[in-house]
Parts: sequence; C-alpha cells; structure tokens
Amino acid sequence: MKKIIWIIAGIAIVGLVIFKLTSNKKTTESKVYQFDKEKPISVDVDTIRLKNINEKGIFTGTFEPNKEVKISAETQGKINAVLVDVGSYVQQGQTLIQLDNSLLKLQLQTVEVQIEGLQDDVNRYTILTEADAVQGVQLEKAKLGLKSAKVQKATLQEQINKTTIKAPFSGVVTAKLSEIGAFAAPGVPLLQITDISTLKFTVNVPESNLKQFQPNQNYNISADAFPELTLNGKLSMIGSKANMGNSFPVQFQVANTKKSTIKSGMFGKVSLSENEVKQGIIIPSYAIINNENQAQVYIVKNGKSVLHTITISKNIGNKTIVSGGLNVGDIIVTNGFINLFDGANINIK
Repeated sequence: MKKIIWIIAGIAIVGLVIFKLTSNKKTTESKVYQFDKEKPISVDVDTIRLKNINEKGIFTGTFEPNKEVKISAETQGKINAVLVDVGSYVQQGQTLIQLDNSLLKLQLQTVEVQIEGLQDDVNRYTILTEADAVQGVQLEKAKLGLKSAKVQKATLQEQINKTTIKAPFSGVVTAKLSEIGAFAAPGVPLLQITDISTLKFTVNVPESNLKQFQPNQNYNISADAFPELTLNGKLSMIGSKANMGNSFPVQFQVANTKKSTIKSGMFGKVSLSENEVKQGIIIPSYAIINNENQAQVYIVKNGKSVLHTITISKNIGNKTIVSGGLNVGDIIVTNGFINLFDGANINIK
C-alpha cells in the first residue's frame, strides 16, 4: 500500500508541475506581442510614369590654393623686423623679414679694405716687374690674393642678401610663425604665403562617370557659400589611380576673379549637363532596398507587396534612374517599410 501511495503522490506532483508550467507559458505568451502577418501594413506608394531625364551630374569637391609655401631663412640670425602680418597681400620680391646682418657688414668692410690694399700691391708690383725691379712671382701672389679677397667679398654679400627674406611669389600671408627678436635658422618656418589668384578644385569621380570629363575642357564650378557665383574651371588632371572608394581624382584650374570672396578650403560643386532631353523611369532613391548586392523595390500587386529586383542606371541627387525591372504603371512602395515583407497585405495611405 505504501508503494502505491508514493507512486500516486509522485504522479500528482508531476501533474501539478506540468500544469504550472503550461499555465506560466500561456501567461507569458499572452504578454508577448504577436505580429499578425495577415494585418494590412500602411504604406506610401508612387505610380511609375515616364519623366524627362536631364542627366545633370553634380560632383562635390574642395578649393585648394594654386601655390602655398612656408618660408624659412637660408641663414641663421636674430629677427630684426617682420614687415607683414596675417592677411597681408604681398607681391613677388617684396621684403617680408629682415634678419640682423650687422656683423656680416663689418666683415664685408674688412674685406673691402683688404681688397684696396691688395689692389695697390698689384699695381705697384706690376710697375716694378716691368722695370725688372722685383721677381714676377711676387706679382702673381698679389694677384691671387686679390682674387681670393674678391671671392670672400662676394660670399659675404650673398650672405647679407640672404638676411633679407623676400616673397617668392605674389599671394596672401596666411600664417605668421615668428616675431621680432626670435632666432631664425635654416629649415624653421617663419611665414606661410598662399596664392589664391588661381585655385585648384578637386572632385572624386566614379569610374562610370569619367567619360564625361575631357582634358582642357571648361566646366561650370560654384562655391557652396556663394552659389550665385559661377566660376570657369579648366580640367587639368584626371587621376591615374583610384582611391579606396573606387573613385578617381579630377582636378580643375579655376581663375579666382573673386579673391576676396572665394577662399582656399571652401567646398564647391562642378555641374555637368547634356543638351539632349531623354525620357525614362525615375524613382526616389529611398524606395530602393539593397539586398545581397541587389537593388530591389516593393511593387504592389493585388493588394500585396512583391519584392522585385531592378537595374539601376544612374543616381542623380536623391533620385535614381532605373533601366530595367519596372514598367510604366507599376506601383512601388516609397515609405512604410517597417514590418514590410514579401507577400504582406498592403493598405495604401
């Protein structure tokens, strides 16, 4: 009897546990949101129709100076004067910085005195040699001494000239890196000069668009900060090597007639357009779903969504030209992609 009672009790306990677990499962399931796949999903749609295609390509780039250099001294010395400041416009050959050259000038005076004495010796030995009063070797030594002194004078004059630092080209002082009283040394930058009379404008172009650019052709370029100004850019270079994004650098030379307006470092755009007007299928780029490297859209058919693969021809801004996979009259989903799946019931807003 005891064994039967223990067996019945064990069965009862197991049954109670199973009942409790089943009850907890039902309670948990009741609290979890169950997505109803049959419930219609509200979406925005657009009907495909032919539109005029103005294949205007816009590429964004940056303006850079035509020339920019950091100027340093070719000789060492204390800075006596800095004659320009940041923002100053300077002409080629204009004096920018004057280094202390007083010691060099004293050395030059000494050499000049030596030259005078050596020249007198040459003149005197020349007369005496003609009269056979001295040997000719003394005259030769005097001449060699005079030549050596003249070389020394030219060297000092060159050193003195290098204490005057001049502008290598016309431009704007964009950085002042030293002040009066500082010590200048070769290789240490003192000023930076930037030439913005001509600007370089560089854009990165995908390989599929490179054929639209031809060397030495002119293109319309504008600065983002001043879109009303149109600049003329001459294509000067197409890169021979792609960057990480498989795009190629394309560079233009831009005559900066608005030097007070267009600055180095500004962003701009180069615009391309074709005269021929075409018709084709254009859809919003945000209606496209990239799935495993395939461009797809949802088409509405018989009240249901159908995932459909398309072929893209070109992107123009936030629009995409479709070359295959869509027909005139097709209805595509443009918004409401949350919970949307292939075969879902559709409710058009």
